[in-house]
Amino acid sequence: MSASGWKAMGKKKQARREAKRGAKQLVDADIDMGQGIAAGLRHHPVVKVAGTLSEVADQPPMVAINLATIAAGLIVRDARLTRTGVRMLAAHGLATLAKAAIKHNVDRARPKLFASRQAHRPTPGNRDEGPQNSFPSGHTAGAVAVARAVAREYPDAAVPVQATAAGIAAIQIPRGTHFPIDVVVGAFIGWAAEAIVARVLPAGE
Repeated sequence: MSASGWKAMGKKKQARREAKRGAKQLVDADIDMGQGIAAGLRHHPVVKVAGTLSEVADQPPMVAINLATIAAGLIVRDARLTRTGVRMLAAHGLATLAKAAIKHNVDRARPKLFASRQAHRPTPGNRDEGPQNSFPSGHTAGAVAVARAVAREYPDAAVPVQATAAGIAAIQIPRGTHFPIDVVVGAFIGWAAEAIVARVLPAGE
């Protein structure tokens, strides 16, 4: 290999090392922020109440809401409402599949465990235990997917439903169930899932 080739290879290795170092620093900052916020706020009454309310974004209640929306649309013969429910169910289902696949392959201890720094770093693994499944936030993914599905059919409702989804996402950090990165990735999953569903199920007039 020529001198220029060796030089190029050296630059690539250096770039990889810098990228790994940057990623480690980002994750460490994420851990410090998540634990710091949770340590100071997770026992606050407002956080506890808001956290309990955010459980509406857990899978069983969210599926029930989606199905109830479909049923309501069929009962009152409102095609738009029925379509919204179908869109909600499909977006939520796709977001759930995506986050479940990631959780199955990534282990990360939740902030409220206050475990070792290594335990709080996302690492390859297949432990499907709740305390080790911090990454990504399923509540956030589901809430964002459903909120965007509703807003797709009812633009006038976009602000309140998306604000609700944002609130559900945000409260996961002080309650100690997720780190900030978990929430950001969960939001992206929800956004992407609904975008895919929107390509398959165009909004009606």
